[in-house]
Amino acid sequence: MGRWWQPGVYWPIEVSRDEVGIGVLVDAFRALGYSEATSDQFDPAFEKVAIFGSGLCYTHAARQLANGKWTSKLGKLEDIEHDCPDDVAGGIYGEVVEIMQRPIAAR
Repeated sequence: MGRWWQPGVYWPIEVSRDEVGIGVLVDAFRALGYSEATSDQFDPAFEKVAIFGSGLCYTHAARQLANGKWTSKLGKLEDIEHDCPDDVAGGIYGEVVEIMQRPIAAR
């Protein structure tokens, strides 16, 4: 997940034509092996993402790093690190609507 996902610019998989619905982003992560998680707490066995939304539209996604912190890309600006998904919630980023996880592949 090293690229900025944006419908019409870069999208990693084929999903619904509804380009801004929260379900589209959830489906995209499901296609990448993620499933719903019960919390945003760090678990070294899983990669986690937080999906943000406002109304029915997704607005942002954050990814948990191997050190337990979270990272967000602020548009075309630099990536930032934060302690929990709620640290960037509000305003244009909306609220956390879903936490998803997938097992970390054996290395």
